[in-house]
Amino acid sequence: MAVGQNERIFVLPGDRIDPSLIPSHPKRALRLGPGLRHIPPNELVPTVAGQLVTDRKKNSIWVEYNGGRYIPTVGDLVIGTVHHSAADYFYVMLSGYTSNAILPQLAFEMATKKTRPNLNPGALVYARVSLANRHMDPELECVSPSTGKADGLGPLNGGMLFDISLGMARRLLMRKSVEEGKVAVLEELGSAGLAFETAVGRNGKIWVNSEKIKTVLVVGRAVKETDENNLTIEQQKKLVRKLVKEMS
Repeated sequence: MAVGQNERIFVLPGDRIDPSLIPSHPKRALRLGPGLRHIPPNELVPTVAGQLVTDRKKNSIWVEYNGGRYIPTVGDLVIGTVHHSAADYFYVMLSGYTSNAILPQLAFEMATKKTRPNLNPGALVYARVSLANRHMDPELECVSPSTGKADGLGPLNGGMLFDISLGMARRLLMRKSVEEGKVAVLEELGSAGLAFETAVGRNGKIWVNSEKIKTVLVVGRAVKETDENNLTIEQQKKLVRKLVKEMS
C-alpha cells in the first residue's frame, strides 16, 4: 500500500497496519503510544478507531482518538494531583477512574531527604510516566534520568487546571502543534499580547498561569471551546479576536 506523506490514515480495531507505515530507527526502540497493541513477533494491531499518527524522529506510533479513558504510557507527560504522601512516596491522581500513580519523593531535581519537596494533598505536579504496565500502579518522575535536571517538570504553583479531551492533549503536545495538530489558539493568544504559561498533560489536562486571573480564564476558555467545537485554525483566530476584544 503506497501512502502519500501528507495523507491521513484512519484505522479500526483489528485492522492490519502496513509495515511501511511503521517508523524504524537505527538506534531508538519503537515506542507504542495509545490505541495500539503489539502481537509478537512484529505485528501492531489498533485497539481503537482513529487516525494513525507517527513521529519518525522519536520513532513512535499511536492512534489519535477522542474519548475513552487515559491509560498511562511510559514517556507521557502528565499533570497529577497529590492525593496523599507516605514515607518515601507521593500518591498522585491522574484521573478519576485509575489507581493512584507513585511519585518517589527523591524523583525531583537536586532532591535529597533534607531538600525533597513538601507537597500537600491537592498540590499539582507536572511529571513524566517512568513505569507503566497493567499489573502495577504507574510510576512518575519529575527529573530527567539522563541529565538530572527538571526540564520543566515539578510542582505547578498557582494558575488553574482545565480538563480537555485526550485528543486535544495529544494535539497540543505535538512537536508542530499548529501544522500537525491544527491547534493555533495558544500562539494566537500570545501574538495578541497575552502573557501566560501552560503545561499540558497527556491525561487530558492543561494548566494555565498568568499574573492576571482574567488572562487565565480567557486562555482556558479558548482552549476548551476549540476542543469541544473542533474549531478550524481560521475559527480559532476568530475566537481569539472575539475574546481579546471582550477583555479590553
